[in-house]
Amino acid sequence: MTAAAGSGFLAGHRRALLVPSAALLWGTQFAFLNPAVGIILVSLYGASAAEVGFALAAYNVSGFVSTLVVPTRADRRGDYLRPLLWCGGFTIALTTALALATTLPLAVLALVALGGPAGIAIGLIFAYQRHTGASVQQIMRTRAVFSFAWVGGPPFAAFLMGVLGQRSVLWVVAALGVLGLALTRVMMHAHATSPHARRPPPTGDRMGVALRRPEVLVLLGTFVALGAALNAAVSSLPLLVTDELGLDVEWSGIALGTCAALEIPILVVLGRVTARFGPRRVVAVGCVAGLAYYAAMALAPSTPVLLAGQLPNAVFIATMSGVGLTLFQDVLGRPGLASSLFMNTTRVGAIVAGPVIALGGTSALGYPGVFVGCGVLVLLGLLVLVTARLTRSAAARRED
Repeated sequence: MTAAAGSGFLAGHRRALLVPSAALLWGTQFAFLNPAVGIILVSLYGASAAEVGFALAAYNVSGFVSTLVVPTRADRRGDYLRPLLWCGGFTIALTTALALATTLPLAVLALVALGGPAGIAIGLIFAYQRHTGASVQQIMRTRAVFSFAWVGGPPFAAFLMGVLGQRSVLWVVAALGVLGLALTRVMMHAHATSPHARRPPPTGDRMGVALRRPEVLVLLGTFVALGAALNAAVSSLPLLVTDELGLDVEWSGIALGTCAALEIPILVVLGRVTARFGPRRVVAVGCVAGLAYYAAMALAPSTPVLLAGQLPNAVFIATMSGVGLTLFQDVLGRPGLASSLFMNTTRVGAIVAGPVIALGGTSALGYPGVFVGCGVLVLLGLLVLVTARLTRSAAARRED
């Protein structure tokens, strides 16, 4: 290998490490901040439960709109790093505003005006990775790094708030935002000197056209249903653990932590499996794993089932969150639009999860009834995905 070739190889290797590093950094920021927002509003501003609910709803609406607007605009220029730089600035401004605000309305205003735009960073990272030609395996490895941040982030944030006070987590996130700005500048410099610098903006349907495509509508319906099942199950697990199993609430944390840890190697393996068998088949298998978990929790909840069930639960979550993203990117030619639509299926799913929890929890089954509802949602999503696939295959055979 010549000196020039060796230098090019090392430069390419360094560029390849930048995206996972950015995913880890941004994932850690929001793993620290998002679970702590409610606690911060209560402890620093005396918010009631209703006020916390309103503030989080407004925060999520801001995130929904920002996720639709910013990544899709980034598609027009094929530039995803400059908006990512702005996300770092919004993160620093948000945490500073929350730390210095003196009233609850000011804190809510900061969440809406600054928190929504700051929260789109991870979608921009995946869009950038896809635009620069990353393979399915590379995207899935980056998704695994992002999941790793969520394994340790919330417990460490809770530790910081317990030892140093609630404001401490805000200043840590602000420091991470500064590091995010610096890393994004490095990524911009590396991109400018890479073979991808002259890559044209992505082509494909704009949002208004894409949303009229049957294939896109099928994906949206499928993943809203899967996201609703996931949100309802995660929200109801502590109640199932305490009310039905008679265990301390910490057991729900142990179960969810186990699931999150299992997701990491599963995501890495799924990258290879998806490249071989295709994302739709892998998502279908993940739905079957989700059905197995929800059926077990609904029919025979117990401590061994709770812990053993985290393996199929992790398979389901990994396929939904990781393979689902690559599936949207395959169907939609614009990676920013793909990331924004995929991320917002989770937000809409969280809204749908509310009635599922209410209806399931008040049924004769109690909280296991929520998991019955989750199973119905997963089955519905699976049927929509498989039926649409079979319909397309039959139409293609008729054309031949």
